[in-house]
Amino acid sequence: QVQLAVSGGGLVQAGGSLRLSCLASGYTLDYYAIGWFRQAPGEEREAVLCIGNGGRTTNYADSVQGRFTVLRDNARNTVFLQMNSLKTEDTAVYYCAATMGPCCSDILCYNYWGQGTQVTVSP
Repeated sequence: QVQLAVSGGGLVQAGGSLRLSCLASGYTLDYYAIGWFRQAPGEEREAVLCIGNGGRTTNYADSVQGRFTVLRDNARNTVFLQMNSLKTEDTAVYYCAATMGPCCSDILCYNYWGQGTQVTVSP
């Protein structure tokens, strides 16, 4: 069974940092591209970052440029989202998702999804 487990969310003050983890089981992570998405209250789910199976990263949200970084550790079957200089606008539920295709900003590109983790940034 292919599963993605997301962890690392929580409450942080503006300007702080969080590191989210996406742990894959049931398959070898290096065959997949991993996308990070987020959904704020009353908003549509949006793509944030993606890392391809070759390690190339793609940024889909201009608002996180220079603050968020995605990394993968294939030996531990884990992808990380490092979030620095957090803003209140970053408050959302964050999801990781896997696709056997290339990185894509459309949620329909992804075959497997984690349950998501809440990130709340206070003023």
